[in-house]
Amino acid sequence: MTIRTILVDDEPLAIQGLRLRLEKHEDVEIIDTCSNGREAIRSIKTHKPDLAFLDIQMPGFDGFSVIQGLMEVEPPLFVFVTAFGDHALRAFEAKAVDYLMKPVEEDRLADTLDRVRERLAEKRGAEEVGRLKEVLAEVAPEAVDVEGVEDAHSSNRYEKLINIKDRGQIFRVDVDSIEKIDAAGDYMCIYTGDNTLILRETMKDLEKRLDPRRFQRVHRSCIVNLDLVRQVKPHTNGECFLVLESGGTVKVSRSYRDVVARFVH
Repeated sequence: MTIRTILVDDEPLAIQGLRLRLEKHEDVEIIDTCSNGREAIRSIKTHKPDLAFLDIQMPGFDGFSVIQGLMEVEPPLFVFVTAFGDHALRAFEAKAVDYLMKPVEEDRLADTLDRVRERLAEKRGAEEVGRLKEVLAEVAPEAVDVEGVEDAHSSNRYEKLINIKDRGQIFRVDVDSIEKIDAAGDYMCIYTGDNTLILRETMKDLEKRLDPRRFQRVHRSCIVNLDLVRQVKPHTNGECFLVLESGGTVKVSRSYRDVVARFVH
């Protein structure tokens, strides 16, 4: 899978440095470079790249204006590259894949490209499913109807109540009330805002019982109920803190920052 890529920056040395770092990744093909936002919009509409590395601070059209100028077309994935650390939250709001600080570190770039590959694989997989459904709708419409029923059933397969044996008692915990879950080996600390319970179960097994549209990991040992997040506070290096319903905070590690884009609008 080749990642067709454009680079957008008003500083030629920045483009040159990023190009050199990207040359180490054989699946990245740089198809164009742009020195300002207007050129970027034209290039994206013309070449339809998979990915754009986009500087935020540019004369005239800045990086966010570029995204606004592409509302009527299918946009590529965006990675913001900037020398300023105060745009992280807006980058998440713009649904960027990642947010890199200049000078770009090779390890961080490699992590970003891994995330891009995952997103592209999901996107292309969804496109294949969409094409298959179109064919089914023409040749076997009854199969599409059955699939819709199965999807409805699958959405109901996640736990609504979890039984937790703690301190000699069995608590029936409403999943909606769970604010966060912390892992401690083979034990889980279940926080419901006004109570903390201990469940003997691995995080991997517990994740299978929870709806992934609502419960997401924000670092290796913590799951958060996204419905109970009330605020996002940017932190250094593109990390951020989530402020929960109870007032508690949880740090989102860099590896899980794309979670924020699911509920920041």
